[in-house]
Amino acid sequence: MPARIKTGDQVVVIGGKDRGKSGKVLRVDPRKQRVYVEGLNMIKRHERPRQVAGAQRAEQVGGVIEKEAGIHVSNVMLADPKDGRPTRVGIELEDGKRYRIARRSGTRLD
Repeated sequence: MPARIKTGDQVVVIGGKDRGKSGKVLRVDPRKQRVYVEGLNMIKRHERPRQVAGAQRAEQVGGVIEKEAGIHVSNVMLADPKDGRPTRVGIELEDGKRYRIARRSGTRLD
């Protein structure tokens, strides 16, 4: 099964607390079927102060940190490049190569 949503894609959330919002995909976890979208589904995590690896000075990072939590793939749809509305993803074959296309407008995604 080819990946319909990839890192860097613009997606629209179609279900859950962030429904109707859109953002850029930061990372995809295919095993858990989750996508992490920039600025959406934010959660707070309490982290102990510790040194950051590779830092010049002894930087302490800790406290309450807000970060993105995963959103299930079924709750996001790709945003159409033309109008930004949710669209399904199709596969187009050309010269033996696969290309993702937006079903709404027919434009290529990659």
